[in-house]
Parts: sequence; C-alpha cells; structure tokens
Amino acid sequence: MEEKKETFTYTYSAKEQEEIKAIRDKYVPQADGDTPMERLRRLDKSAARGATVVSLLVGIVSALLLGVGLCCTMLPGWESYFVLGIVVGVVGLVGAVATYPLYKRMVKRKRAELAPEVLRLSGELMK
Repeated sequence: MEEKKETFTYTYSAKEQEEIKAIRDKYVPQADGDTPMERLRRLDKSAARGATVVSLLVGIVSALLLGVGLCCTMLPGWESYFVLGIVVGVVGLVGAVATYPLYKRMVKRKRAELAPEVLRLSGELMK
C-alpha cells in the first residue's frame, strides 16, 4: 500500500487582502442609519467648512482688488487712475487682512451653534 503525501500550500498577501476587502466593501449594502460617531465627525467637519469657503472667496476677491489697485497706480500719465488705484488697493488690502479674523469668527459662531449636539453625542459615546 502506498502512502499519499498531500501537501497544502497557502500564500498570504496582506496588500492583496486589503484590496479585496476594499472592493468587497463597495458592494456590501450600507446601513441607512448613522452611527453617533459618524454624526459627530460630520458635525466637527461642518463647523469649519462654511467659514473656509467664505474666507477663500473674500481672500481671492481682496487679492484681485489689491492687484487692480496696483495696476491703476502704475498707469503712466493718468493721475485720476492713481487716486482710484490707491483707494481700490487699500480696500483690497483691508479685505486681505480681515480674511483670517473673519474665518475665526465664523468658526467660533458655528461651533457655538453646534455645541449642544456635539456635547450630547460625545457624552453618549463616552458612556
């Protein structure tokens, strides 16, 4: 009687397993309800999102105004544009300087608005 030698070989690739899991997770139906942790993360991100958008817009417009003011002051032989350029440039400079305080104020206001919900959710999660 002959003995059969059966061997088992297995190769494990962590990278491959992670890729398989990532693909599989795309097709697994997600639960409709939010978990408290997901809701807390979303609230935390939303505190700064609106302020970031407004600050970027104010900063971009202010930088453009400053540039237009600079251009107006450099036009040769146009004294009326020089004064206009100074005024427009100063408005742009004030807007650029005010961008960060505006951002901080908006974030602070939004965090104060979201504070009760964030505290409730964090208290629920810490139990």
